[in-house]
Amino acid sequence: MAGHSKWANIKRQKAVVDAKKGKTFTQMSRAIIMAARSGIPDPNGNFQLRTAIEKAKAAGIPNDNIERAIAKGAGNLGGDNNTLEEICYEGYGPGGVAILVEALTDNRNRTAADLRLAFSKNGGNLGETGCVSWMFSQKGACVVENVEDEEKLLEASLEGGAESYEMTDTETADVFTDIGNLEILSQTLKVQGFKVTDVELRWIPGNYIEVADSEQARSLLKLIDTLEALDDVQNVTANFEMAEQLMAAMA
Repeated sequence: MAGHSKWANIKRQKAVVDAKKGKTFTQMSRAIIMAARSGIPDPNGNFQLRTAIEKAKAAGIPNDNIERAIAKGAGNLGGDNNTLEEICYEGYGPGGVAILVEALTDNRNRTAADLRLAFSKNGGNLGETGCVSWMFSQKGACVVENVEDEEKLLEASLEGGAESYEMTDTETADVFTDIGNLEILSQTLKVQGFKVTDVELRWIPGNYIEVADSEQARSLLKLIDTLEALDDVQNVTANFEMAEQLMAAMA
């Protein structure tokens, strides 16, 4: 199993635990605000908003908080919704691993300073715009759990317009498609009886760097953890692969 896939699984497990923390509540509330602001503030007609609300509910965020975030995004309440902006930062981790950091911030200078410090303290460096993004392409991704028949998953994925899929463990798969086709793929998989537990936009590396040294692996994973702990950071993506045994030891 590719270490990158194993890491995706570990991140999902961590997210369940982190859902009880304030940072996750802030992250998801901001995602709802941005989704409501970028489209209509009605989840029935805004797939991005509907997805953000589903994630928030799964994390246990109260309905009142969700409604307030939607209202902020729609401009019906005061707050920071008018100053939030989406920024993708780029840099390198230990061993030259390429890292993309997606952030929602109301102060890009503060966020950049926090990221630069996190990189420098953990064997990496924050780069200029475009330094690593060319190595990635953005795709829509559906996480499917309880997969009992991989052949049926393949058939349903093709019917829904998927481009590829990857088993991240024996019963969990990531199914990828073009961004504009994500809603159709999600609906098709659900109609075919599959349990879709997450729907998101994801940066996919075009190439991977093998991480085999334990010290390098420790520094890299510490850097990723440090970045993910920052309040303004929504998601971190890196182009590394790591042996499952080493990944398990580091986790």
